[in-house]
Amino acid sequence: MKQSIVTLDMEGVLTPEIWIAVAEKTGIPELRRTTRDEPDYNKLMRGRIKILDEHSLKLSNIQNVIAALRPLPGALEFLNELRSIVQVIILSDTFEQFAQPLLRQLGYPTLFCNRLIVENDRIVGYQLRQPNQKQKSVVALKSLNYKVISAGDSYNDTAMLSEADVGFLFRAPENVKRDFPQFKAVETYDDLLKLIKEAMQKVQFPTTQ
Repeated sequence: MKQSIVTLDMEGVLTPEIWIAVAEKTGIPELRRTTRDEPDYNKLMRGRIKILDEHSLKLSNIQNVIAALRPLPGALEFLNELRSIVQVIILSDTFEQFAQPLLRQLGYPTLFCNRLIVENDRIVGYQLRQPNQKQKSVVALKSLNYKVISAGDSYNDTAMLSEADVGFLFRAPENVKRDFPQFKAVETYDDLLKLIKEAMQKVQFPTTQ
């Protein structure tokens, strides 16, 4: 059997949406906008940084909000069971400076993400690992002869799902499900785990002549 590997989005799949939590804590509704709403990630991030400047919000303010967050109910149990049967990589457009408290609560899974540019506690920019890093990570894993099974919930996950051998939407909003009907959509961890297990059984190494 060909070896499988699973790639998962983080926010909305395993953890709460960080920016929504910041919006709720600060009372700034404009920060509720996420990749579930805006397909253009660079446009989204430029808008976020502008809002932070306007309200004098610093990195430490956001980190204080993140410190109080917990994984979504059932996420840790799902991830533990999944990691017992297959290797898992989290592919996220979050940032190293945000992720550590949540990773610790999830048992430190492998995470590929981006990095903020910070000056004196002020977020002034961001460094993408590379453009389209989720999709390109899947390309790299497939080049190593893995069968890649992916799951995500937002517009910025759809290139990853399209590139994967099998892709699923998990708790995606109706607009994403409507725009990407080719991906099977599920709402529970039990159903997602079942689909991943089924996908793992359906691939073999190609035969050689």
